Amino acid sequence: MRIVIVAETFLPAVNGVTHSVLKMLEHFASRGDEVLVIAPSGAGGTEPVGGRTVRVHRLPAVPLAGYGSVRVALGGVTRVRNILADFAPDIVHLASPFELGWRAMRAAEQLGIPVVAVYQTDVPGYAARYGVPFLANWAWQRVENIHAGAVRTLAPSSSAVDQLRGHGIPRVHLWRRGVDTRRFHPGRRDPALRLALAPGGERLIGYVGRLAAEKQVEDLRVLADIANTRLVIIGDGPLRGALQEALPSAVFTGFLGGEELATAVASLDLFVHPGELETFCQTIQEAMAAGVPVVATGRGGPVDLVDVSRTGWLYPPGDLNQLRAHVADLMGDDAKRQAFAEAAFASVQGRTWPVLCELLVQHYEEVVVEHELLRL
Repeated sequence: MRIVIVAETFLPAVNGVTHSVLKMLEHFASRGDEVLVIAPSGAGGTEPVGGRTVRVHRLPAVPLAGYGSVRVALGGVTRVRNILADFAPDIVHLASPFELGWRAMRAAEQLGIPVVAVYQTDVPGYAARYGVPFLANWAWQRVENIHAGAVRTLAPSSSAVDQLRGHGIPRVHLWRRGVDTRRFHPGRRDPALRLALAPGGERLIGYVGRLAAEKQVEDLRVLADIANTRLVIIGDGPLRGALQEALPSAVFTGFLGGEELATAVASLDLFVHPGELETFCQTIQEAMAAGVPVVATGRGGPVDLVDVSRTGWLYPPGDLNQLRAHVADLMGDDAKRQAFAEAAFASVQGRTWPVLCELLVQHYEEVVVEHELLRL
């Protein structure tokens, strides 16, 4: 197939959207598909490896005020339409569309190219979390307009599917995310790293992700004094300094990637995720693949991923006493934690990226047929 992926965010930014797009590119390259990525420009980023089958067209971009790692592409609908017309794709894939995705949707409509839109970021929820709730209605209007124009919308969790349908968005289908079960594996657990992180032999409670307002990492302060534990914060972001002040006893590793991240995750005893705006939460899957049980907020994507009382615990949003109780329960019971760890590992086997990407290709093929039928 000839595929255009319009990525609202891309390398060098590392996040869930970028990660998903890179995994798709690997799969499409292995199939021999011709792929063009349209993305904002980024300083110092390397392009994905795909040989002659993957090309990247960078649009001039400016950093988002207050969140410099996110860049907003410039250029109007006409510019995007010309890029699409030159490439002549079979399908356009909008990855977490909002601003660039809106322009690409309109350009594809003008050219009669079918569109698949993948919902991955709760932008309206982010607006409220960043103190601008008056923008949430406008953000939802933009989301509705984009996804209503797609031949098919793919959402990563049952919660996201329900959320979109509740806003009247049609043709919503569930498409989950894959996990690299070879990279994230219990065999990567490293005693030397554990000793470096906790010289006193403490159990390790870990978080992985951006250090930004929407992740609610500050909620982990309620775990600071659980006996014989050490909190490990893996990641970076605009709130790192403030969080280091709020969590003085925690270890902050900064950003980790590749094998280094996989080793760090496998070396944890428990994974925690307090964010309430996750449409999926890939880091939960990666922790489970590494044989690490999970405690997460019972809202959004984690609800699908965590099997309560078997692979981990979910707590009501905002109930930090319950968060602490669940963490203390698992950290104080080695046998239970080990049973949860084994169940977590087993639960994600078979959710590999090649399997999920083949399902995506099936969606593409069905959408192309549906689009042709609508034109008759």
